[in-house]
Amino acid sequence: MAQPTAAMLVIGDEILSGRTRDANMHHLANELTAKGIALKEVRIVSDDHAGIVEALNALRGSYDHVFTSGGIGPTHDDITADAVAAAFGVHIDVRADARALLQAHYDARGQELNEARLRMARIPDGAALIDNPVSTAPGFQIENVYVMAGVPSVFQAMVASVMPRLTGGAPLISHSIRLEMGEGDIAGPLGEIAAQFPDVSIGSYPYQLNGVYGANIVLRSADAGMLQRAIAEMARAFPHGV
Repeated sequence: MAQPTAAMLVIGDEILSGRTRDANMHHLANELTAKGIALKEVRIVSDDHAGIVEALNALRGSYDHVFTSGGIGPTHDDITADAVAAAFGVHIDVRADARALLQAHYDARGQELNEARLRMARIPDGAALIDNPVSTAPGFQIENVYVMAGVPSVFQAMVASVMPRLTGGAPLISHSIRLEMGEGDIAGPLGEIAAQFPDVSIGSYPYQLNGVYGANIVLRSADAGMLQRAIAEMARAFPHGV
């Protein structure tokens, strides 16, 4: 089965300014890999309406699934929901089911569901809610786009809610080989092996440890037999690999 494809759109000035380190991409990549969905592209955009619309429209037309993180909270710069509605050309407003979730949540805590908090109940027409067991305020899915929070604990919970909806392909199997050789020495044979096995992804990740130059070679494929043949060829070309 061919692997479905995915992209991620990370939204937020705080990511681009360096004030916040994004952890969501790493989590999503691991979850998608296990599901047999290939994460092909990640974009980061600022809290800019036009920029979000442009990036989202480009990604949703190119990949089977698009996951966004960030910009669905209660403050003035949380503009993702409006931008998603604009990208799809649909109306957005406070929706009764999302409002009821928030009302129950804040009533239980003796807090007011004020105008700021009510912003989190604004859902584009035609979207399905994504469950948020951490802080209640829902994400939403519209067509092939999954709109989720930027807070890592909430993002992870929403990803867990979404994964059962997705149909994946064959999960990728990976194998790592450590070579205590510089990339300049291994590039030629490695390129030949990569050409020989086009269905195996072969990545080279250099390191320097105690004055020794080396590279960790990671082979990945959904075809276990093909992967084993590529590993055998690596062992032939680099008999001292670890």
